[in-house]
Amino acid sequence: MDIKNIATLGQLKKSGYKSKTVKEEIRRNLITKLKQKETSFNGIIGYEDSVIPDTERALLSKHNILFLGLRGQAKTRMARMMTGLMDEYIPFVSGSELNDDPLNPISKYAKLLIAEKGDDTPIEWLHRSERYGEKLATPDVSVADLIGDIDPIKAANLKLSFADEGVIHYGIIPRSNRGIFVINEIPDLQARIQVSLFNILEEGDIQIRGFKLRMPLDILFVFTANPEDYTNRGSIVTPLKDRIESQILTHYPKTLETSLAITEQEAAIHEEQKDIVNVSDLVKRLIEQVAFEARSNEYVDKKSGVSARLTISAFENAVSAAERRAIVNGDAKTQVWISDLTGIIPSITGKIELVYEGEQEGPYQVAMNLLDKALRSQFVQFFPNPESFKKRRGTGKESMKEKEEDPYKPITRWFDAGNTLDIFFNVTDKDKIARLYKVDGLHSLVKKYFPKANELQAALLMEFVLHGLAAYSLISKKVIDNKVEFKDLIGSMMNMGPTSFGQEEDFDFDS
Repeated sequence: MDIKNIATLGQLKKSGYKSKTVKEEIRRNLITKLKQKETSFNGIIGYEDSVIPDTERALLSKHNILFLGLRGQAKTRMARMMTGLMDEYIPFVSGSELNDDPLNPISKYAKLLIAEKGDDTPIEWLHRSERYGEKLATPDVSVADLIGDIDPIKAANLKLSFADEGVIHYGIIPRSNRGIFVINEIPDLQARIQVSLFNILEEGDIQIRGFKLRMPLDILFVFTANPEDYTNRGSIVTPLKDRIESQILTHYPKTLETSLAITEQEAAIHEEQKDIVNVSDLVKRLIEQVAFEARSNEYVDKKSGVSARLTISAFENAVSAAERRAIVNGDAKTQVWISDLTGIIPSITGKIELVYEGEQEGPYQVAMNLLDKALRSQFVQFFPNPESFKKRRGTGKESMKEKEEDPYKPITRWFDAGNTLDIFFNVTDKDKIARLYKVDGLHSLVKKYFPKANELQAALLMEFVLHGLAAYSLISKKVIDNKVEFKDLIGSMMNMGPTSFGQEEDFDFDS
């Protein structure tokens, strides 16, 4: 029999339906998933050997849970995905504000209705997606918001005494009965409000004004908190923390591959953008590396953290930067160039909190430095470390063979001869490639290490080499207005000519 055809209490009893608490329900369904080797938290990447097993153990123990971690660590998403472990539908007394179990009613309304109609009591079915409540803890949250209060208008309309339970307006927690309730950023909740949760967590009942209510609410509580909150904005009062049985520590992606997979899954790239813009693995890695650099950077506040949303937003902006350039130039296809990564700066500056020294440096400069550090870190994953050749040159005792082994010498020599290369942000791919080929030894270097690269891939790697050499202080790089200027290192320090202040040099693309 289809459960949705069961419409009365009598039919429910005949069906053999057995009531379960929400924690028991989740426990049983989780056990089934584990036995069948199914994933309990689909789409959560990087927590397979840490947070997810901890959460599964807590749910098997029927614990309330506190997720403790920095921002952007999928704490709320983990909580929301727990609804998938509940039964698809459960019955409740029709018209009940508290989703009363027809077999175990707790509200005065449901008890009176069942006493009046018996087996003819109408019931409805509640989908698991409707069994989730969530509240962001803010200083203005009141006990009435969470638990409830006396409603004088309701008392007047129903002509009830203030001593009658029927005048109570229930808060969001009682209305989440038989479901999951989440309080995000629990330390932001005032201490006196946290105290109001004691009885609910320990005894399962609620207290409203002077009413002697004994309502055994059936709720799985999930709390989230940022460690920074404990010192900067508030704290979880000790008795409340003691009542939360499992505290689970979340974390950022531990590897670049994990971070890449998260961004790939979460980035909202329009289908039109996918048709126009190609994004190489190199560019993707550079974007992810920015977040890794930020999390260890001296100018970035480590207590605040660097959210995974940084790389997601940066990836979207990088694609949009390439798309905009293609639209402006009338190109049907393009790729994200290294120079396009200047377009991710707004995604960085908005996602990092700076310490005092960082504020003095300025958000823009810190973001640019992070991008340069990412270029430096990733460069040695593709090409030989320039530092090894710099050390050899510094001794003054290198042999002719060692000099010839320096693969970057032809490139640096070209710049040392007084040549300058400007990479404009909005030029066509054809013009950019033509400019890159002007640098002696650049193409041959790329072909030496990446012989199978096609023209566009090789050109991207050529541009990458220039940025990498600048990151290792072998050549100079300046971002000026609408271009990136590369020149020799010594000349850039000695010569403050017109080009240094933004005047552009003319190049003959046909030569």
